[in-house]
Amino acid sequence: MSTLDLRRASTVDEALRILHDEPRTPIAGATDVYVALNFGQPMPTRYLDIWALDELRTIGVRGDTLVLGAMASFTSLIHSPLVADRLPMLIEAAKLVGGAQIQNRGTLGGNIANGSPAGDSLPVLAAVDAVLVLRSVTGTRRVAITEFYTGYRKSVLRPDELITAIEVAPFAGRQYFRKVGTRAALAISKIVLAGVRDATPRIAFGSVAPTVVRARATEQALGAGATIEEASEILAGEIAPIDDLRSSASYRMRVATNLLHHFWSS
Repeated sequence: MSTLDLRRASTVDEALRILHDEPRTPIAGATDVYVALNFGQPMPTRYLDIWALDELRTIGVRGDTLVLGAMASFTSLIHSPLVADRLPMLIEAAKLVGGAQIQNRGTLGGNIANGSPAGDSLPVLAAVDAVLVLRSVTGTRRVAITEFYTGYRKSVLRPDELITAIEVAPFAGRQYFRKVGTRAALAISKIVLAGVRDATPRIAFGSVAPTVVRARATEQALGAGATIEEASEILAGEIAPIDDLRSSASYRMRVATNLLHHFWSS
């Protein structure tokens, strides 16, 4: 007999009421949860299935702001004309999230809530100052993704809240995305860089610290006219790659520097 306790919600309001009354871990595509359970990792035992919340799958525009429903799958992002027009580097990232099966089931909100520093979408959202819409039965609040994470797989999301949408305000500049892994897809990233090249550049890295990193000092240096060599030295003080089974800290630092050079010269 399974020791897991699962409830299902058919509307957002129902899901929020359940989370308010009892602590549960929301799951949608469950692509990360299933892997962890299969490998016997310590995991919660009480879950709330929100896969049926179609109202959170919408991709649209409100005023000038691109609004991505938290339940939007990576496949839907890949095929969205709005995303292609406004945030094409998110499509590049989505195409490298696992294979077609994972892209069909995995959701943008799930990638954010999971909080892995290797999450392919997170540097993209950090580089464009995306804002997360968090809802509970007591109200709605908005938190910048750059202020969302407090540590490795930890965030300011309360147990009674759901991520319901991601908002991206208009911005100018050339977009850049690059993932380095053992393979282009079906592999966890070793390094990810997402950036926007403008008078004030925006640069974010994944897999170089416990959380996604917005390299603000490096941005400011480049925007002020620093050479790429000077900016690279500054970057070394902003990221903290580690040695693990997938790569070494020295390799990650070297690749991060190379990606910064490529972003700035391309």
